[in-house]
Amino acid sequence: MLPEREDIANLVVCDDDEVTLDMLCDHLSADRFGVMPAPSASDALRLCRYNHPDLLLLDLSLPDASGLDVLREIREADGIGSRFDPRLPVIILTGRSSDHDRVRGLDSGADDYVVKPFRYGELRARINAILRRRAHANEGPSRIGELTIDPGRRRVMVGDRFISLSNKEFALLRILASDPTRVFTKEDLLAAVWAYRGPSKTRTLDSHASRLRRKLDPDTGRFVINCWGIGYRLIEG
Repeated sequence: MLPEREDIANLVVCDDDEVTLDMLCDHLSADRFGVMPAPSASDALRLCRYNHPDLLLLDLSLPDASGLDVLREIREADGIGSRFDPRLPVIILTGRSSDHDRVRGLDSGADDYVVKPFRYGELRARINAILRRRAHANEGPSRIGELTIDPGRRRVMVGDRFISLSNKEFALLRILASDPTRVFTKEDLLAAVWAYRGPSKTRTLDSHASRLRRKLDPDTGRFVINCWGIGYRLIEG
């Protein structure tokens, strides 16, 4: 059995052009990025809300809303009630090349502005540069009982015990920790962590949740609660 691949970072790729979306996802995945395709504004907002990606690639012309509306909703979030990270790095990727569009995009909070057609190698370099800058940002830890989650250093502790997690386990834990007493449905978690769309019979979520439960508490498994027939929550309410 091949070892589970550790992705460099998780990206939401939002573009309504199927050819462009497939091309970007294929290239980024080959370069060891975790990719979550979003062909619409609503898909992008859902993935950004529940999956806590490291970066968003955002087209401006989308079928259900403007990309600028997506960007403004993220930037205006309080980071608590909305569960969007207002500091999420966003690269606008668009065919709009006028100075007015570029200035408006940057003024709305974009970290970078790339005009189509583009060279994939240059786009990848811009992504890496922004991710390096974000790595130096100080994102404070959160505590839930004995559990401490420090996203900035990607560090998880139970009491004074360090917990080593894979990228998917860490992403799953962060989603559950965003609202510790909420029951997240399996469909929500599969969409958020693995970008599955619609019902699925995969056992991926159950196996990751089981490993996460054993790692956090090998004796009693008290942190990750299986709500039978519905999904998972982090702790009992």
